[in-house]
Amino acid sequence: MKLSIVIPVYNEKDTLEKIVARVQASPVDMEKEIILVDDASQDGSKEILEKMTGPNLKTCFHEKNQGKGTALRTGFAEATGDIILVQDADLEYDPRDYIHLLEPILDGRADAVYGSRFLGGPHRVLFFWHYVVNRFLTTFSNMLTNLNLTDMETCYKVIKKDILDRISLKSKRFGFEPEITIKLAKLKCRIYEVPISYSGREYNEGKKIGWKDGIAAIFHIIRFKFFK
Repeated sequence: MKLSIVIPVYNEKDTLEKIVARVQASPVDMEKEIILVDDASQDGSKEILEKMTGPNLKTCFHEKNQGKGTALRTGFAEATGDIILVQDADLEYDPRDYIHLLEPILDGRADAVYGSRFLGGPHRVLFFWHYVVNRFLTTFSNMLTNLNLTDMETCYKVIKKDILDRISLKSKRFGFEPEITIKLAKLKCRIYEVPISYSGREYNEGKKIGWKDGIAAIFHIIRFKFFK
């Protein structure tokens, strides 16, 4: 079995080398490939990626900024692993959780696994209203998919490659989260959740998602549930 870890990158020069080192050191007893997709960063991230080398590293570059969803599609197209894992380029999510995320797939129980920030793992205390909006979006998504997820908006999504190959993704930005959830539900995939740790960032530390993305997520949930 081979694991492909897809990392979209946009202006993450301060954390980029650290997260790659942590991914490399993650306690996974299987072959790994790391695919980094720079989405036209302007802070020096591109130059850092251009210098990165390694037998299990792939780098891709967008000429103009297109959004997280587009960067992920680029990375998915390059992936050759049996299992695909989405990893953000910041330090909010800990690659030491990979071993727990992979277990339900490796033992044959799951087609996809979500890492939930709300199932009891340690997390930095931040942003009450982000928490409220996240729970609302997850609940709204659950109502339309008949799932009982606790964290639809989580970064950590692990999906079998043969399942992902059956899904045509359209979202350019953060609409990827509801889109992939709804399309997995439509395929009646076996989805598991596991608790993960979470070290959230302040906006002055580089956090990018905002209230406009929350509003857009509502429309994405409706769009991908009811329209082709």
